[in-house]
Amino acid sequence: MYFHLEIGTPIKNINSTTKCTQLVPKYQPGDLLPKKYGPDFMMKQKTLQPGMLYDGSQIKPMWAFQELGIKGSSIVTWIGPMDIHADELIDYEDVGLEIRSAEMVHFIIEHFDVQPADIRLCYHRQRILVMMVKDLLELMGIKCRRKGDDLYVGQGKLSVSIASCSVSSMKIHFAMNLTSRGTPVDLETSGLTECTPGLAREEIPALAEKICTLYVGEMSDIEQDIAKTRVF
Repeated sequence: MYFHLEIGTPIKNINSTTKCTQLVPKYQPGDLLPKKYGPDFMMKQKTLQPGMLYDGSQIKPMWAFQELGIKGSSIVTWIGPMDIHADELIDYEDVGLEIRSAEMVHFIIEHFDVQPADIRLCYHRQRILVMMVKDLLELMGIKCRRKGDDLYVGQGKLSVSIASCSVSSMKIHFAMNLTSRGTPVDLETSGLTECTPGLAREEIPALAEKICTLYVGEMSDIEQDIAKTRVF
């Protein structure tokens, strides 16, 4: 695991008290990710204004292009509530369940690099994302455990996630509660601001940017490894 630190931050100083803002490179939301990832990997990142409801429609193919004008592979993040409409459910096991929260940090990922799209690869990438988030939270002192594509703090469910495919693209939604407010009453949940140590609300956007950067960097590193590997 690696991090992009501001110049002058010694590696030995990275620990559970390191503020998330120290781990975020300086670039403007919506820009292409830092040049270290190379011009051959053009996954775009966009941070939206807070408040948009995640209702499940954002998992549909080409959403980022149709709604935001983002063409190509991308990762989009924002803070907002979640209330998934019954007709937008992707996981058949979720039929009949309430999937909602008053405030979450959301990530929508879309990949176009494999044609036709591959649902197995999409789920592999989803698990990579979840494990990266778990590592980052634990570096910040938040102890959590992973069960499949879900993260838990104690017995409380912290996150939700789904992966799906169209003919041409792979889609991932991942989100974490900021608090337990607005979550189903029959489900024990946890939130980023309720953990020990908890994150301050003003730290959440920096955390989201860092997750985006780590994910795109990991995908880029894989592409670079493919390009330099002898095959038979």
